[in-house]
Amino acid sequence: MSGYKNLVCVASGKGGVGKSTTAVNLALSLSKLGKRVGLLDADIYGPSIPLMMGIEPGRKPEIRDRKFMLPIIAHDIEINSMGLLVDEKTAMAWRAPMIISAFNQILNDTVWDNRDYLIVDMPPGTGDIQLSLSQSAEITGALIVTTPQDVALLDARRAIEMFKKVEVPIIGIVENMSVHICEKCGHEEEVFGSGGGVKLATEYKTEVIGRLPLNIGVRERTDAGKPIVQSLPSNPASKAYMQLSITLDERVSQNIASGIAKPIFSVTED
Repeated sequence: MSGYKNLVCVASGKGGVGKSTTAVNLALSLSKLGKRVGLLDADIYGPSIPLMMGIEPGRKPEIRDRKFMLPIIAHDIEINSMGLLVDEKTAMAWRAPMIISAFNQILNDTVWDNRDYLIVDMPPGTGDIQLSLSQSAEITGALIVTTPQDVALLDARRAIEMFKKVEVPIIGIVENMSVHICEKCGHEEEVFGSGGGVKLATEYKTEVIGRLPLNIGVRERTDAGKPIVQSLPSNPASKAYMQLSITLDERVSQNIASGIAKPIFSVTED
């Protein structure tokens, strides 16, 4: 593996918690810090990064030597995704061996141009892609995205346990949709409950390194291919993403300075 210094997985135990939105805005926030960033969409069944990053339908990576793919650049981010390689209406009705083969090809054959960070938007759950990535690459750490309610925390625990089994460090917890602030009156409401992220972090001896608000602007601008960090940097949600990127970069730098080695993986039956 070459072309990047740090690989960070953005993961969750279930869908619908805003993992992909977090990955996109985290990548853009790191870029605003002056970092060179790549973004890999590892969700083979439901790739959404091309839409979120505003890549026009039909645009595909350039192929070199009949094998290697040059990532597409959008908002100064290098991007690759299964969504760039197949028609957007194509259903990926593949069994596990085909999925793993496709993922490994995207992972290994994309030519990243000296990135400081490769952000990997993982598929939800704890399946084949997660294990394949753990066996194929040196992972700097995983960022676990959850919402505060109990059902999301239950699945987030499974994601953390999976990364622990393959010895991938947990960088921290991101509590998404932690509070809704009414844009008209300023009233704050914890729609999905409160304290869930802290409870999970305490249980696994890690920290909540980001709390992201439930904000309609995030959804509207993501659907339009204009992520809020890029299109509306003054928004409170954009500022929350920026703080998340600062904290993540600090934690990764601290781990490097303290000499924490990247793990060597072994997967065994349990």
